[in-house]
Amino acid sequence: MVAAVVLASCGTSHTVPITGRTQSLMVEDGQVLGLATQQYQEFMKTAKLSTDAAKTAMVKRVGQNLANAVTNYMTANGLASEIANFNWTFNLVQDKQVNAWCMPGGLIVVYEGILPVTQDEASLAIVLGHEIAHAVARHSAEQMSTQMKQQQGLQVGAAVAGMLGMGTNTTSLIGAVVANGFNFKNLSYSRSHESEADHMGLIFAALAGYDPQTAITFWQRMAAQSSNKTSEFLSDHPSDETRIRQIQGWMPEALKYYKKGGTTTTSASSSASPVKATKTFHISTKKK
Repeated sequence: MVAAVVLASCGTSHTVPITGRTQSLMVEDGQVLGLATQQYQEFMKTAKLSTDAAKTAMVKRVGQNLANAVTNYMTANGLASEIANFNWTFNLVQDKQVNAWCMPGGLIVVYEGILPVTQDEASLAIVLGHEIAHAVARHSAEQMSTQMKQQQGLQVGAAVAGMLGMGTNTTSLIGAVVANGFNFKNLSYSRSHESEADHMGLIFAALAGYDPQTAITFWQRMAAQSSNKTSEFLSDHPSDETRIRQIQGWMPEALKYYKKGGTTTTSASSSASPVKATKTFHISTKKK
């Protein structure tokens, strides 16, 4: 599966929306999105969809509000082509993990276990905005490119590359992906990527009409309930103190977008009681 990914022979420069950071990517969108779609479909074959109609509807509603806001922002800024092949998908699954993730192309899963922590739609928008930001910023492709740069001498996958008529440079690069068995669901981003997703996600939530100030109280709840616990969702994130300080620094910018008006201001509290984080959380509480 991974061996079939066709890699660009040289890096291309890309500018991340909102933050303006320049990144060098060595993989093409078509291959990344194709692989992500395959992995997402494989996950959904074994996942159990939530049977709670109200919560499922909430996840889809908030997710679509964000997707609409992101699409409008990208279109207004001449960036529509960057998400033209996204297939926005939002699923709520039965799982007590305090977790949510987004694969490239806008393929999103929310675990029921995170809803008692989000408590309302605005906080759920903060979570989904963060995950959507990873996809819009092409963090998966950047992580893949970084791995390839570190292992350019690796020749794994040479036979496949030869069959496809690739050059020697591309052949060496594809080995890095093959060797790592790249899995988008289990991908751990760097702290800089996580901070960038926090920043972009805050703006996306504001654009969708959700009060970005909700992010502060949400992350305070996350910090409180996840004390001394391990969580995938926050595993490579900055410390709680650093995250909240950064969010406060970005708040004036986010409020400018929020005050302009968004697509929704809907809020609905969850009736579920709070739960403790499990050991496998993607927006996660473990700190390195």
